[in-house]
Amino acid sequence: MRRLIPHPYLSLILFVVWLLLSNSIVPGHIVLAAVFAVVIPLLTAPLQNPHPPLKKPLLAARYVLMLMWDIVVSNVEVAIQVLGPLRKLNPGFIVIPLDTREDLPITLLASSISLTPGTVSVEVAKDRSHLYVHVLNLDDEAKTVAAIKQRYEKPLKEIFGC
Repeated sequence: MRRLIPHPYLSLILFVVWLLLSNSIVPGHIVLAAVFAVVIPLLTAPLQNPHPPLKKPLLAARYVLMLMWDIVVSNVEVAIQVLGPLRKLNPGFIVIPLDTREDLPITLLASSISLTPGTVSVEVAKDRSHLYVHVLNLDDEAKTVAAIKQRYEKPLKEIFGC
């Protein structure tokens, strides 16, 4: 069964999403949804890299809630900065040394940074040793780097056991 449906949750999601998008449960759409649910995971299975397992799911849930809070707070802070005098803004780039080399935690770190208003992940070094980030208002580079590492990278390392 695992050879026919290598990712059962993905297949289930594809099946449900297709029926929701087609807004119909006629037999033809059900058959087409089932075909997509089987064929797409089979075609994409060789493209997937193994990811580190989720070691602490409760910490992951806490991380998501913390990130959502940071997004709300950052939206307010950026709005205040943008509506204020532009000469007070001090944009700049920072380099964050990475303690993990795994793809998924680095991707989640970069996404967390980009989702938070006022910061955008620009690039990951080819050797995965550094992450380059643009900051809208950079007062203290060392403090910003330390805050990102403590607030985002450290919990991600714990979540994935890296």
